[in-house]
Amino acid sequence: MEPPTEHPIDLAAMRVGYGAADTAGADGVAQHLDPAWLTGDPPWLDLFGRWLTEAMAAKIPEPNAMVVGTVAPSGRPSTRTVLCKGASASGITFFTGYESAKGLALAANPFASLTFPWIALERQVHFRGRVRKVDAEVTQAYWESRPRGSQISAFSSAQSQPIADRAELEAVAARTAQRFGGVAGDEPIPVPPNWGGYVVDVDYAEFWQGRADRLHNRVRAVRGSDGWTIDRLQP
Repeated sequence: MEPPTEHPIDLAAMRVGYGAADTAGADGVAQHLDPAWLTGDPPWLDLFGRWLTEAMAAKIPEPNAMVVGTVAPSGRPSTRTVLCKGASASGITFFTGYESAKGLALAANPFASLTFPWIALERQVHFRGRVRKVDAEVTQAYWESRPRGSQISAFSSAQSQPIADRAELEAVAARTAQRFGGVAGDEPIPVPPNWGGYVVDVDYAEFWQGRADRLHNRVRAVRGSDGWTIDRLQP
């Protein structure tokens, strides 16, 4: 077998320095992340909310962006970035096409992983859990909150299906807009029949804090039949 062609960028030599062990790092926290930080019911929700608020304050681009991992019917995993649109004791919510690649994967294997990569703050949060569709009224309420242009795009798109070119995609969107009175019109655009929300019922939550010399902090909460177990993981 031929050796792989060397990439012009020396990826192996790339290094990112995280906060020193005894001083505040980029996350602005001198204290080490500790299992005691996970409190409440569920124990992940309060800390996640605080970290999300701090990511917003730090002007992290798209702070509610998360990497969603699913497993297709073939058994192959896939990831993509999706926007989180809800976080509560019930779980983490996002919206997409039910017949998209991720929707078909979730229909076959109703479990997902979610990762919020706030690397600029030396933080990540990772969730796992069973996935279910949200109630229709939840989807409707969120749909009505979306900008009209986003509604037109979602209604126009057969998500994850091939299309000839950009011009055809824009033409489909233009026809949708015309059908409902134009981009600036006021005729309501209905929720597409195969579009809606999912909620991930979190049973695994892990918080990561970058530390010096890659001796990072990881704490997790795992839900079992007797409630939540909270502990520290080695990096």
